[in-house]
Amino acid sequence: MQLALIHARYQLLETVRIPVAVFGSAFFPAAAMLFFVVPFAGKDPVAATFATASMVTFSVMSANIFQYGVGVAEDRDQPWNPYTRTLPAGSAPRFAGRVLAGLALTYLSLVPVVVIGATLTEARITAPAFLLALVTVALVSVPFTLMGLAIGYSLPSKAAIVVAQVVFFPLAFGGGLLTAPGQAPAFIEAIAPYLPTRGAVELMWAAVGDYPLNPLSMAMLGVWVVVLAALAGWAYRRDEGRRFS
Repeated sequence: MQLALIHARYQLLETVRIPVAVFGSAFFPAAAMLFFVVPFAGKDPVAATFATASMVTFSVMSANIFQYGVGVAEDRDQPWNPYTRTLPAGSAPRFAGRVLAGLALTYLSLVPVVVIGATLTEARITAPAFLLALVTVALVSVPFTLMGLAIGYSLPSKAAIVVAQVVFFPLAFGGGLLTAPGQAPAFIEAIAPYLPTRGAVELMWAAVGDYPLNPLSMAMLGVWVVVLAALAGWAYRRDEGRRFS
């Protein structure tokens, strides 16, 4: 655990030295809050609360897909990366450190969204619900972490950037993150339960308010986690094999 924390500290320092990397993952959700949530749903406590939860999920997805998908791919291009895999401690502490650092950056990226929701809208949440939402953030980050790892370990950095951008907005729009619960167009409502973003945002909606979870969304979220975990594991093992072959 101590080695994992050391690697997490290294990852965080490496990221903080390039502030735009932290700014980028928080910008789009915060901008969406200012341009869409505040003027159109800010005066309705229920709508504002659910919309803020949607933007939190949006931010979680953005932070994890890009920081793992692009960050891992860039690290694989560095000569330092294969060297660390030969160290006696193995790759597990470095991998765990990356996940811990990623989770810390995910929470950091949520600060602007939460501040905007608390100060510029009528969104309201109880203390227990807020604590539940914090735990839910870690839970819903799992599929997007795995998705980012699958991208990062299977593609070179230039391709990883493109793929991360291509999958990001369709998943956000198709999962209903950009609309209020039940207010998306009919075709979005039809496909949303089959996407990981819908299951994730429903968990956030349920954490902050009275929202009934859709069993199909939850089942498909579990399927996505299993599939993405298998894909990320396969990509990692293939990359390991190439490094040492």
